[in-house]
Amino acid sequence: MSENVVHLHKPTDPPTPDTAPTVLTVVPDAPPVRSVPLWVRSGRAVKTAATHESTRATARAVARHSLYTLNGGRIVARRTWDGRTGSRYERMIRAAEAAGNLEAAEEWEDRLQRFRAARHHRRMDLLHSPVEAAKGVAVGAGMSVGVLVALGVVMAINTSHVGDVITPLSATIDFIALLIRIVQIVWGPALTIGPFLALLALWSVGRKQQAAPNWALPANVRNGEGEPITPSIVVKALRDLGVPALRNAIKEMGDAGASMLGPITIAGCGVEVDVTLPSGVSTNEVQNKRRKLAENLTRHEHEVFITIPQAARTVRLWIADSGALDEPIGPSPLVTDDTMTADYAKGKAPWGQDLRGDAAALSLYQRHLLITGLSNQGKTVALRSLALWLSLDKSVQFLMGDLKGVGDWAMFDGLATTLIQGPTDEHVIQVTEMVEGAVDEMNRRIQAPPGTVFPPLIVLVDEAQVAFMCPAKDEAKRPYGGSKANSRYFMAVRKIHNQGRAVNVLMWQGTQDPTNENLPKLVREGAHTRASLALGTESQARMALGDKAVDGGAAPNLLRPGLDRGTLVVASDGITIPAGQSSITVRTHYIDDDAAEAITDRAKALRDGVTTLHAIERGEEHDPLADIATVIGDAPRVRTKDVLARLATRNADAYGGWSFIDLKRVLDDAGAEPYKSDGVMVVARDRVARALANRDRDGSASAGG
Repeated sequence: MSENVVHLHKPTDPPTPDTAPTVLTVVPDAPPVRSVPLWVRSGRAVKTAATHESTRATARAVARHSLYTLNGGRIVARRTWDGRTGSRYERMIRAAEAAGNLEAAEEWEDRLQRFRAARHHRRMDLLHSPVEAAKGVAVGAGMSVGVLVALGVVMAINTSHVGDVITPLSATIDFIALLIRIVQIVWGPALTIGPFLALLALWSVGRKQQAAPNWALPANVRNGEGEPITPSIVVKALRDLGVPALRNAIKEMGDAGASMLGPITIAGCGVEVDVTLPSGVSTNEVQNKRRKLAENLTRHEHEVFITIPQAARTVRLWIADSGALDEPIGPSPLVTDDTMTADYAKGKAPWGQDLRGDAAALSLYQRHLLITGLSNQGKTVALRSLALWLSLDKSVQFLMGDLKGVGDWAMFDGLATTLIQGPTDEHVIQVTEMVEGAVDEMNRRIQAPPGTVFPPLIVLVDEAQVAFMCPAKDEAKRPYGGSKANSRYFMAVRKIHNQGRAVNVLMWQGTQDPTNENLPKLVREGAHTRASLALGTESQARMALGDKAVDGGAAPNLLRPGLDRGTLVVASDGITIPAGQSSITVRTHYIDDDAAEAITDRAKALRDGVTTLHAIERGEEHDPLADIATVIGDAPRVRTKDVLARLATRNADAYGGWSFIDLKRVLDDAGAEPYKSDGVMVVARDRVARALANRDRDGSASAGG
């Protein structure tokens, strides 16, 4: 228990200040009051003052301006040395040799020889200049005195006063004395002020060149906001990249390191420059340092893109203006132009803008499509905008499966022939049968007479990874998902990839987070146009776009999830890609649900009316042998080609996809094999009728037994 502390104070309401009695109050267990030593308080005050922002700003300012003056002196000395010696020419020679440009090296060597010859002549002239100067002074002085005396004689004759003969000469002497007096008066202050003026000049040079460490620069300069990209900035960024061979080569080049650079050109919301790397430095060494290069250029990582053009040992840098890529790109022409139509064969879909700000349009003609990326990055919107444009071509037909089932594709109801929406296994089964129906249609088109033109049929499956990972199996134990030869969805997609393009049956798929399990290798490589939003790893980027695109600089794994929503890296021959590049980055237009509904309303107005099926109708049971007998009729024999055509007309759902092999299998099993007549395969009426009679009799006997 600590000792009690006694406090003395007056009552709260004293009658008068003079008569108020003193009251004693005992406060039990009050902690003892301990005074803080003076040296501790002084230390805290010093620490607070030293760490205060104004103190730090003052220290930075002092260091900055001092280094401006010091480094300004270094810059002036370097310039003076370059002007008086041949070091500049020697650096240019080394730079040309490092770049392998021998012609330029020879030219700079000739310039160096001419410079040395001119300097030699100047030095030889200096040896004779004192004598020549003395002679010139003597002659000039004699002539000047003679002129002044002659002028005095003229004045004496005019005034008839002999003393005027020396008046011009004495006036000249007085003027020279005045000049000497002025110099004597000014010389002292000039000697005092001169060094300060010299220091001010050096400070001005250093300030203009920002010749101080980054930590000492003002905040606006340190942040680099709006700082223009110049050759010296690019060379310095490359020098500090941490690649020893590159750093040493640039040091040998000196200021001529800019010879590695091509012209810096404005490219959309940034600039572009080609960098020819010195010998011993590979392009992937620079590619792997993208973040450090961006920071050296005072940019964020996503604001610098590195691609590999056709020229050897060259990287192409595209450097965005600070913050430009975070600005929206504006609405789609599909929204702003309500008169726009589409042309599947000759047109291009307005998809967005490239990094240069130019319109990015994609041709969809006979190209299978795959769009992938992480969840919630704008995949469905990017895929839907292409379908919205194509819907404005009234000849295009759609079969759609949305395995997310939240209504992203609901506006295509009344426009698509089939629209299945839902995430369950039953929906996967329906979508699989829809794709298999497209395969049957493809086979029917392939067997059509040559020259037949078919309308485009787009088979679109969004969230296709749900189908690939579906565990359901059919009655024959064949899985709907997976990537094996008996997988129904996988094999249907593969068949369309293999042959659909020739008859305008195209497969479009959107999928999340590509892996070998949810996006098999054969399927992703079957797409002609491959696009990817932000991904997590480089291996996923290779799955999405292929090794060639990634090796050429495509890096969807470096896009920022969430912040770069809607930004795609595209590898396709259907979009204009700069020469030497294997991919292009596109910032897609965002079309919301209301705008999408308005576009599909315009598309529906172009058509006579489409009845959309929301489930696959299973066909009624049919008897192929009986149907064959029916289509043959009374003819003794009919060509197999005509039999197939009549069967498809009778029941397109059942026989639309039949080939000669299917027909032959049914006839062979029944004992009514087709045969050749006059070199043409035919089906005999009598054989089919006899096979039917035998089948019916066998069936009746079995029933009776």
